Amino acid sequence: MRTLNNLCLWLKTRLCLVFLCLTFVIAAQEGELKVEDSAEVFLEEYSDDFQENFFEALKQKGIENYDKAIPLLLKCKKQNSNNSVIDHELAKSYVLDKQYILAQDYGIIAVNAEPENLWYLNTLVLILKKQGTTIDFVKKEIPFTNSKLQENLALVYYKNKNYKKALNILSGIKKTQFTEDLTVKIEDALEQIKTYKNKATRANVVKKEFNPLDAYKSKISTLLAESNFSDLIQVTNNAIETFPSQPYFYYINGLALQKKAKHKEAISALEEALDYMLDDKDLTYKIYKELANAHTALGNTSKANMYLSKIKSGL
Repeated sequence: MRTLNNLCLWLKTRLCLVFLCLTFVIAAQEGELKVEDSAEVFLEEYSDDFQENFFEALKQKGIENYDKAIPLLLKCKKQNSNNSVIDHELAKSYVLDKQYILAQDYGIIAVNAEPENLWYLNTLVLILKKQGTTIDFVKKEIPFTNSKLQENLALVYYKNKNYKKALNILSGIKKTQFTEDLTVKIEDALEQIKTYKNKATRANVVKKEFNPLDAYKSKISTLLAESNFSDLIQVTNNAIETFPSQPYFYYINGLALQKKAKHKEAISALEEALDYMLDDKDLTYKIYKELANAHTALGNTSKANMYLSKIKSGL
């Protein structure tokens, strides 16, 4: 007996909590939540059979057994056909079960029963979004001209970060403290988005303007024009560390070393350049030419001739 009493107490507590959540609405002026009806009163109004079906439906919905939850809610609907809470629960269950047309039907019924209920409207907007459409699709089926419904719709759009639609709704309804406050919040959000996009754009421009690879090539071009081979060796060494697979940097490094009479080091750099070469014939021939010059300077005539013959044969 004690166990049964405890179970009843648990069910009562759960039911109170559920209906406290279900009956929350947004206060018009300050956006604060308040309770519209008493859950205890609700308990007194419905039979044990209704409560049992309703709670079992919530339980089955909670564990994603929508095929079991929906029939139980339909039983509740038969017991009390004018209960908008049941209509709302059916709408939510059907949308979770991907039965969007039925979800939409019950969502519309719930909104018509309580046009100023934020949560009912929010569910209907979600159902329509799942189908790739908007509230405009059902405007004629709900009391769309209700000012509180439109305020709630603007709030739903704002919460979903659909700021332009929210502003569009607000621009067409009577100005109140609520609409003014929400408009400010939306404009602040849009300004933040604009600032973020501008920063991102500037960052991309800076990134494009400063390309390290192009920066090295530009510096190398300047040093070559100045015949500043000492600095050229240092710059190309740095470039090779940053871009170790760029044959051009090895070639210029070898060229600069050759100009400083460091022939063996030049050969090493130029041979590495060849290791990374792909299809650039012009650069390949330049490397062959410098390798021939370096080997000639070291008295390696046969190797010098080998690279020169590669140039002549076009290999």
